[in-house]
Amino acid sequence: MEHFVVSARKYRPQTFKDVVGQQAITNTLLNAIENNHLAQALLFTGPRGVGKTTCARILAKMINSDGNTSEDEDFAFNIFELDAASNNSVDDIRNLTDQVRIPPQIGKYKVYIIDEVHMLSQAAFNAFLKTLEEPPKHCIFILATTEKHKIIPTILSRCQIFDFKRITVTDAKNYLKFIAEEQGVQAEDDALHIIAQKADGAMRDALSIFDRVVSFSGKNLTRQAVTENLNVLDYETYFTSTDLILENKIPDLLLQFNSVLAKGFDGHHYIAGLASHFRDLMVCKNPETIELLEVGEDTKQKYIEQSKKTSNTFLMQGINLANDCDLKYKTSKNQRLLVELTLMQLASITFDGEKKNNKHFIIPPSYFKARGIKPVPVQIPQIEQPVEEKPLIKEKELVREEISNNVVKEPVIPKISIKKPANVTSGLSLKSIKEKKEHQIKQLDVIIDEELLPKEPVNQEDLIKAWNEYTQSLHRKGEKILASIFEMEVPELKDTAICLTYSNNTNKIELERAQYPLMAYLKKALKNYDLYLDISVNEEVAKKYAFTPKEKYEKLKEKNPNIEVLRKTFGLDI
Repeated sequence: MEHFVVSARKYRPQTFKDVVGQQAITNTLLNAIENNHLAQALLFTGPRGVGKTTCARILAKMINSDGNTSEDEDFAFNIFELDAASNNSVDDIRNLTDQVRIPPQIGKYKVYIIDEVHMLSQAAFNAFLKTLEEPPKHCIFILATTEKHKIIPTILSRCQIFDFKRITVTDAKNYLKFIAEEQGVQAEDDALHIIAQKADGAMRDALSIFDRVVSFSGKNLTRQAVTENLNVLDYETYFTSTDLILENKIPDLLLQFNSVLAKGFDGHHYIAGLASHFRDLMVCKNPETIELLEVGEDTKQKYIEQSKKTSNTFLMQGINLANDCDLKYKTSKNQRLLVELTLMQLASITFDGEKKNNKHFIIPPSYFKARGIKPVPVQIPQIEQPVEEKPLIKEKELVREEISNNVVKEPVIPKISIKKPANVTSGLSLKSIKEKKEHQIKQLDVIIDEELLPKEPVNQEDLIKAWNEYTQSLHRKGEKILASIFEMEVPELKDTAICLTYSNNTNKIELERAQYPLMAYLKKALKNYDLYLDISVNEEVAKKYAFTPKEKYEKLKEKNPNIEVLRKTFGLDI
C-alpha cells in the first residue's frame, strides 16, 4: 500500500509565487532580499493555516541559496525549527543562545524558526531579549505566532512585524480548483465554494476538508456530496425558506424548519444563516455591491433572480427580525418556539390582507363586503360658529314652518352632550373580557324553540367543505396562525360530534378560544343546531416531542433512570 501524503503537505508552496493570498508580504520579503534590507528578527503573525511557517521556510531557503545550488537543496543544517509550545523554559532558550554563536558550515545564514512563540514563559522571554536585539551577523530569527497580544512589548519592539491576513474565499476556491485538476478530480464550482467558506480563511483547513470530501465522494465532487459530508445547510434550504416566506405559507415553512431540526442542525445556526441569506439578497440589489457576494456563478444567478422578488423594506425588516431572534436565542427558555414565532412574523411581512379598521369607517369594510353592501364614509360636520341650543319641540315646529312656506333649509344641528354612565366597564379590563365570553356562550345556548331549529342530516363531505370555507375566510381576514391550526387536522363527524385530535395542548386551547364563531357558522351552514365540538389531545404523539427543558429531562430519564439519582445526589436544577 502506497503511503498517502495529505494535500496540505504534498502541495506546500516551495516559492513565494506559490503562496496563496499573501502577495503584499511575499513581495516585501523578495524586495528585502534583493536590496539586502532584511531584518535579523522577523515576527510572522496571523490566523492558523495562512502560510506563516511556509513563508519562514521559503525565506530561510532563499537567503542561503547563491544561484549555484540545486532546487532540491533544503539547507537542513542551516535551518532550525523550535516549537515554543514544548520548549518554553529558560534552559531551552539558553541552549538556543549557545548554538547561535557557532557560524554555519554551509551557506551564509543560520535561520531559527520559533513557532508558537507566544507560549514562551516570562523568564524565557527575558532571557531571549539580548540575543534577539543583537544577534550575530550570520543569524536570523523568524518568530511565528497566532496570538500577537500575548508577546511582551520588549520582544515586539525588536522585531519587524508582518501581519498575515485570512485567505479570501475566492483565493481558496481557485487554489482548490488547481489541486483538483492536479489530482484529476471533477469538482463543481459551488462545491469548492462551500469548502472554502467552511475553512474560514485557513488554507490548511481547506485542504484537509478537500481530502475528506474526496475520500467520501471519489473523483466526482458535487455540491450535494459536500453538504452531506460537512453537514452544512445548503443554499437551497434558504432559497426555499425565502420563497415560502414571500408566499406567506406558514404551515409549509414550519414543516421545513422541523425537517432542518430533524437533520441535526441547531435552530440558532438556521436563523443566523437566514439572516445572512437576506444580507446576500440585499447585496444583489445594487450592481456595485454584487462582488461582496462570495458564492459560485450558478448560485450568484439564483441570488440575483430571488432578489428581484423582494423589496428593500422586506429585506430590512427580515434582517431585523432574524437578528433579534439571534440575540435572544441563548437566553430563551423555549428556543424552538422563538424561531417558529420569528418565521411566522417573517411570513406576515408581505401579507397583503385587509388591515385593521380604517379610520374613515366606524365598521370595518369586511362586514359590508360579506353582505354585498357598499360602505359609506362617515362625514363629520364641521361647524365654524357655535350654534345656540334650542329645545327639540321648537326645532320640529321650525322645520314644519319652513316646509309649509316651501322653503327648504339645512337643519341646524344642535349640540348634544353625552354623559358617561356610571356602570360603564373598560374594554381592556378583565371584567369586560369575562362578560364578552359569557355573552358569546349565551348566544350559543339561547334557544327559542328546539322543535323549530333545523336538524338536517350532515355527512362528512359537507362538514369538510364548510370547514375549509371557514378556514379560507380566516386567511382573508389575515388570521394566518389560527387558519394554520385549522388546517393541521381534518375534522371527523361522529353522529353530531365534530371530533378533532391534536398532538399538543396548545393547539387545543387556541381552537377552544375560537369555537364560538366557528360553531355558529357550521350550524348555520350545515343546518343542524345539534352539532358540537369535541377536541382531544393524543398523549402518545405529544410524548414523542420534547420542547421545554423539563420535557427533555423526562425523555432522558425514561432512557436512563440513574439520571434522577444523579440529580438528587448533587442537588441539581433542571
